[in-house]
Amino acid sequence: MTDEKDHDVVGYLEDVYVTDVGLTWVASRWSSVDMFEREPDRHPRPEGGPVAEWLGFAALAVDEFDRSRAVQLDQDVQRLLRSPLTEDTILTVWLGATHGLFDPVEYGVSARTWLERVEETWLTRVRQDDPAFVPPSPQPVVDEGLVQAVLQMIRPVAEQLTHAAENPPYGTSVTCLAPALERVVTEACADLGYRLFLRAMKAYLVPADGPALIALGERFGYPHGIVREGLNDRTG
Repeated sequence: MTDEKDHDVVGYLEDVYVTDVGLTWVASRWSSVDMFEREPDRHPRPEGGPVAEWLGFAALAVDEFDRSRAVQLDQDVQRLLRSPLTEDTILTVWLGATHGLFDPVEYGVSARTWLERVEETWLTRVRQDDPAFVPPSPQPVVDEGLVQAVLQMIRPVAEQLTHAAENPPYGTSVTCLAPALERVVTEACADLGYRLFLRAMKAYLVPADGPALIALGERFGYPHGIVREGLNDRTG
């Protein structure tokens, strides 16, 4: 088991301006994609199609963050790829975190292959600056206390979140989102599962217990904005 105080595996810094990191930061770019689709005259889509567009976000993560935060993307991808999670589960949580705006399967790319391409794109960009860089091994958070704490956050809103994802105002409908998130927490990593849950809650504007979510984020060592920014806080 990992000690709770050691979950800052990639050196989260006390920076209130950080609103997400890693794979969930890439997923948060769905709002930019939505802007391209809603206002194509004002915001033309990048060239290369949706796959190239989303892979571009993976490369951008290297420029957006310092090395300790940038490496979180690779950590997240490895945590999923090395887990026993099914293709359907990985695809479900990805779609839930992106409001269903990019389904790689529609472009002939399976969920795991998509993650491999994200990792390859990220690593290629890192090695432009540091050719000898070797990604560290993943360090999934498997502490049972944190696993149970995340599950306790998901379960009270599971029905509402799942309903919202199945009946979105736009984007692909996503089924069984809450159970898939729970599987990420229990079978891959509590940290990543929590961030994917937060990203989905924000994507679908599901009302949330802000103070409780923030308190759990503090246990993970997150900067304040990772939980707070974009949250539909029903207690505010």
